[in-house]
Amino acid sequence: MENFFKLKENKTTVRTEILAGLTTFMTMAYIIALNPNLLTGFEVGTPLWNGVFLATCLASALGTVCMAFLANKPFVMAPGMGLNSFFASIAASIAVINGTNYDNAFQAALSIILIEGIVFLLLSVLNVREKIVTAIPLGIRLGIGPAIGLMLMNIGFGSNVSIYTADGGPFYAMRDFFGAMTPKLLRDSMGGGIDYDTMVVSVITMFIGLVIIILLAKKGVKAAVLIGMLVASVFYWICQGVVLGTNPFESLKTASFIPPFKDMFDTTFFKFDFKGLFDIGIFTAITLVITFCMIDMFDTIGTLVGTASKANMLDKQGNMPNMKEALLSDAIGTVAGACSGTSTVTTFVESASGVEAGGRTGLTALTAGLMFLACIFIAPIAAIIPSPATSSALIYVGIIMLQGLSKVDFHDLDQFVPVVIMLLAMPISGSIGHGIGLAMILYTFIKVFSGKARDVSILTYIISLLFIIKFFVIV
Repeated sequence: MENFFKLKENKTTVRTEILAGLTTFMTMAYIIALNPNLLTGFEVGTPLWNGVFLATCLASALGTVCMAFLANKPFVMAPGMGLNSFFASIAASIAVINGTNYDNAFQAALSIILIEGIVFLLLSVLNVREKIVTAIPLGIRLGIGPAIGLMLMNIGFGSNVSIYTADGGPFYAMRDFFGAMTPKLLRDSMGGGIDYDTMVVSVITMFIGLVIIILLAKKGVKAAVLIGMLVASVFYWICQGVVLGTNPFESLKTASFIPPFKDMFDTTFFKFDFKGLFDIGIFTAITLVITFCMIDMFDTIGTLVGTASKANMLDKQGNMPNMKEALLSDAIGTVAGACSGTSTVTTFVESASGVEAGGRTGLTALTAGLMFLACIFIAPIAAIIPSPATSSALIYVGIIMLQGLSKVDFHDLDQFVPVVIMLLAMPISGSIGHGIGLAMILYTFIKVFSGKARDVSILTYIISLLFIIKFFVIV
């Protein structure tokens, strides 16, 4: 294990790597249930839901294990948030256009993911994706990590708390919690659609976990994030029984620990409907494939570069060693996801929590990958981890990732302005790829109109043009 993962060379230990893997897994375990919910319209327990659930576990495990053995990096993969919602909307549109049911349209949409994954495999083998990484200006690459940090904080303070108002909008702790100790005022201002007790318990849980993580991190405790999440979880479970009057482990009484493989084989496993895909029109099908490719490519590149920067894995030119292998692992995960039955698999920003916990090698990824595999049998246990506890970790990691701004040259407007726009765009749009795209476009325009067009590489021009087309022409 020492020789394969090169633990001493990376200044880490088996214990640290395993704890980091568990930390990453706990911060993203929500995807196990949320992904099938989003892809099937919350039709929990249906054959399609069961199929997507197993596909989520299997594809996440396979892609992450590939990351461990091919790239030896601590990055974990799963079906990407945002991409899964986009996939569901496409499947619904195909169902309407073709006059078929959602299950059949789902299989047509899986064909898009398969094509995208194969394209990425070819681009990775031919080093094209690696060249795209180097085409991103250094200043933007340095700013990706902090931008991801703001996005993590936005998730932690907002949607991850899992509280919703009367009109369906998410609750944000940094917007809606102030004045919370006056229940009537809060209920009136929120339209009466928020559970006051749940809101208070959730926010207090989140801040308890955050404070514990910070205090332990100041003392140099490697497992600070994991311990903080566990303490926050225990506090939330106690409050569920004492304050909210519910049993936090009620779901375990009726939970099934038998994997529904038959449902997966019947609904999603190698169930591709290419005819259904091209029935919507060849041009439309091609543009959908291109759209998925662009979003996934820059989401993955952004996550890898941003997280690697936090772990000091980038060289002086801002490049990450074994980038080709990491991108290849991502492509394999996407193909595996398509074949088993889920949307695009990509590197998760939550990997930063494991990096912050000390993870530096593929052993971290291997640990998380095995946990995803185990969730085929123990998913109900993973599902009881409360969202506010994982929010503590996301917020802390987001704060730490902001330290990367110190590497950005604040005096160079060519570099600094695109980074500022990216800092705003990522958390607001919820897309790493969109944030990078806007930064690339702005960087190119600034260079061209300030008489420095020759400083911009041909590939940078091409990427900027593709993003302009994607934003304003395609979808």
